[in-house]
Amino acid sequence: MHITSPTKYALMIMMALLATLLLATGAHAHNIADGDAAFVAGNAGVAVFPFIYLGAKHMVTGYDHLLFLAGVVFFLSRPAQIIQYVTLFALGHSITLIVGVLADIHANAYLIDAVIALSVVYKALENMGALNGLGRWHPDTRLAVLVFGLFHGFGLATSLQELELHPDGLIINLISFNIGVEIGQIIGLSLIVAAFSLWRQHPSFERTAFISNAVLMSAGFMLLIYQLTAWQLAS
Repeated sequence: MHITSPTKYALMIMMALLATLLLATGAHAHNIADGDAAFVAGNAGVAVFPFIYLGAKHMVTGYDHLLFLAGVVFFLSRPAQIIQYVTLFALGHSITLIVGVLADIHANAYLIDAVIALSVVYKALENMGALNGLGRWHPDTRLAVLVFGLFHGFGLATSLQELELHPDGLIINLISFNIGVEIGQIIGLSLIVAAFSLWRQHPSFERTAFISNAVLMSAGFMLLIYQLTAWQLAS
């Protein structure tokens, strides 16, 4: 059976998105690897570069963050637009990451991750034009990215809070971790933007944009169901 180019692209996107969901079946969305967790929990004092590394690693492997960013930049082609939206997202998650840990604000990690999954669903629906009928009730896209960024930051904060960080050097280590998160975000986003830029040059982009975002929406719903199920099992 001959498979057309648009179908190939759609299938590739489906496989890539579904592959990320396989990670969700084996680990919590914001868990830090055992070896890294042991280092963070046992560290006392300032450790700038290790925390930068951990932050970058955490973001690059954060499939829910990357899925949301993929939705955000899906139709953005101008660098100024991409920088604007990504800056809003970075501002949001930086605030709640640092304030959440320093102020010891606790939240249920599964429910926070459920909201993060909803952020993926929301962006996919917006890209599909499903929210256009809301008229003046349509959320401002930039504000939505900022607000969801706050929840993404809380997701990062909950993973660090579980490790009971040592108070010595806490502020500097947190800032270092956040810098690492931004570095990881730049790395992941650069790959996503490069892939989309190449894809936009192919005629199949317009023809498969809707189905691609439908797959993105499905991935968000699958993550949502997973988090809510894990929450119930943990109760």
